Amino acid sequence: MKKITSLFLVLITVSACQKMPECNCTDFKTGTFEFVQTINGKQDTTRFVRTADEQIETYQGRTDTANVRWVNDCELIIQKKNPRNREEKKAISMKIVETKDNQYIMEYSFVGDVNKQLGTVTKRD
Repeated sequence: MKKITSLFLVLITVSACQKMPECNCTDFKTGTFEFVQTINGKQDTTRFVRTADEQIETYQGRTDTANVRWVNDCELIIQKKNPRNREEKKAISMKIVETKDNQYIMEYSFVGDVNKQLGTVTKRD
């Protein structure tokens, strides 16, 4: 029994000493941002301005506005205000999983979709 208790204490100590990723999500709730992604071998850049409840996004010369709803300090849901088709009607769930300097790493997908993707966003202001 002493060995089990000792092993348990060692495991707790080791896990408590591991460095957790930094996550200062509130620093990224508002501002001007840039998201670069590679699609079919080509880099595309999306620029957006986020306020507390709205996001204005420009991608390939087209500007869209979306409602922003924060679930908690690190999770938000974005829903386009004027979707043009069924695909654009789908809300997008985003979760900030790590922050560093002026960047954050997010996990995102359509709401309800289990296939999550990762992306890095840079804050420009």
